[in-house]
Amino acid sequence: MFSGSIVALVTPFKDGKVDWESLDGLVEFHIKNGTHGIVPCGTTGESATLSHKEHHEVVRAVVKAVKKRVPVIAGTGSNSTEEAIELTRAAETDGADGALLISPYYNRPTQEGIYQHYKKVAASVGIPLIVYNIPGRTGSKIEPETLARLSEIKNIAGVKEATGSVDQAIDVIHLCKSHFAVYSGEDSLTFSLMALGGKGVVSTVANIVPKEMSELTQACLKGDWEKGRKLQFQLIPLIHAVFIETNPIPIKTALSLMDKCRGDLRLPLTPMAEPNLKKLRQAMTDFGLI
Repeated sequence: MFSGSIVALVTPFKDGKVDWESLDGLVEFHIKNGTHGIVPCGTTGESATLSHKEHHEVVRAVVKAVKKRVPVIAGTGSNSTEEAIELTRAAETDGADGALLISPYYNRPTQEGIYQHYKKVAASVGIPLIVYNIPGRTGSKIEPETLARLSEIKNIAGVKEATGSVDQAIDVIHLCKSHFAVYSGEDSLTFSLMALGGKGVVSTVANIVPKEMSELTQACLKGDWEKGRKLQFQLIPLIHAVFIETNPIPIKTALSLMDKCRGDLRLPLTPMAEPNLKKLRQAMTDFGLI
């Protein structure tokens, strides 16, 4: 199953449209620097403001650019179960190796509703699914007991844990079957969750430091905890800087400072405030990125 540093890829824009040339360039940047998997059309990819047509086109473009060198795990989540099925089926048809689905947001289903949502999506496709648990964006948490039920479903392969709670991760790892992978959804907790048995991270900061995140997860997977700990601490100031404003505003700005793509965002996201931009520049300078 998927493991290591899996980047939540930004979607570059130019003049209001997807910048396909920059998208291809970002994929190559990750392949050359050891990223283990790529997630197009996730939260960091501004999926909320992509049209369905753009969503399909971005997934297809990333699959084409990757050329089977690493897994492509398409973001296909929705608060509508039928829409999530449609997006996930399209990703499967387009050649994605798996799908990452955010828990239904805004309508705030019960635990039973969350379970039935993922169960129905899983029954509609053949590719493995990763559940995305991020209550800060959805308004509801997927409890460990619900994840344990979901782990019984054949093609529900794991969870991206972005609750920020190590206790939650401990309970999930303890309750779920051994084949059910737990991935950190918080860059700053990558080492901690992997030390507890996690299989990797779905990372935002990997957009700008793919090599370092790859090395961190590889060290942990090999049991080289001293190297992993050292890398995690080195990355912390940069991680803090790329979450100084709502994701993906800072990470996209950082990529523009590295000349990897333009920093264009779609409303309601707006450019960084100048004081925060100054802090981001400083953190990137200290890390040697600019």
